Amino acid sequence: MTFRSLLFVPGNRPERFEKALAAGADAVCIDLEDAVAPDAKGKARTAVTAFLAQGARPGLGVRVNGPASEYLDADCRALSGLPLAFAMVPKVETPGQLVSLRLRLGDEVPLWPIIESPEGLRQAWDIAAVQGVAGVLFGAADYSAEVGCTLDWDALLYARGALAAAAARAGVELLDVPYLDIGDAAGLSDSTRRAKALGFTGRACIHPDQVEAVNAAHTPTLAEADRARRLIIAFDAAAGGAALLDGKLIELPVVRAARRILERAGG
Repeated sequence: MTFRSLLFVPGNRPERFEKALAAGADAVCIDLEDAVAPDAKGKARTAVTAFLAQGARPGLGVRVNGPASEYLDADCRALSGLPLAFAMVPKVETPGQLVSLRLRLGDEVPLWPIIESPEGLRQAWDIAAVQGVAGVLFGAADYSAEVGCTLDWDALLYARGALAAAAARAGVELLDVPYLDIGDAAGLSDSTRRAKALGFTGRACIHPDQVEAVNAAHTPTLAEADRARRLIIAFDAAAGGAALLDGKLIELPVVRAARRILERAGG
């Protein structure tokens, strides 16, 4: 399943876990990293493992602490054997970091590396292609801090484009950074649609109120699905000959895009 939306929930707020799962996001990620202060890591880890031990939940994963963190070993020991839809890994800069983590968490747990540094971006092609990686998240806030740029769209266009190419080459999903201004619904929708146009398959959210707009941006409209269906019918009917729809030539890349639209629209 492609994640149109992924909602983060702090690992030290167990009373919010069920609410997050009911918010309508395609995936929920319980956060043991940035959202949890160092002195609360142990308590949060205990709360998360207790919740996961209740049974598997579709689309429910955990963001562990980063490869260089002193807390990662405890995270891996606690989560080993528990039903995880995925494990999100922050501050990934080399493929080897993911290979090591996969050995510790188990081959069956899909990994979602977060690219949030210039070095991570430089190695993104190889990181995205590591066996077991299901998708990549762009950590724009940390990336912009390291580069010294703003979070404005133009300042991050190169990084987004490079990640879109890396994810497409590896055949994995790509989620954009959460939109930090929770009250700016128009800005959320606009930037989400821009990222979609670049090749992003979904977006992370930090508040339940953002989920609906993100899902809408990444769900084909009825008109888009209908046109995609007509494109494919016309192409197939041509049986290898020149195919036209509404007077325009239909080429193979257009058909591939149409098939992706129908997949996202549910057929």
